[in-house]
Amino acid sequence: MTTQATGSTSAKGTLSLYGYPQCPFCARVLRAIEELDLEIPLLNTMQDATHLEAVVEATGRGTVPVLKIEGADGEVRWMPESAEIIQYLVNHYA
Repeated sequence: MTTQATGSTSAKGTLSLYGYPQCPFCARVLRAIEELDLEIPLLNTMQDATHLEAVVEATGRGTVPVLKIEGADGEVRWMPESAEIIQYLVNHYA
């Protein structure tokens, strides 16, 4: 797991997780990322207000975790909800 500010890139695109480690729902996603041996950066919304602003602008709310998926085709998708994020990661990266 990484906390760099750049996303994890693969042929499927670039992934970035918005949230913070103390959030129990974020922690669930972080555990799944670790179990899947993925390197997806955590963009800490508690330490950097610009990350929280990005979440609010994209989703209309300030709740986390949110997975930002930048497709290889340039399409950007924002996925809230820890269970949905985990299912997406399992389906695409397990």
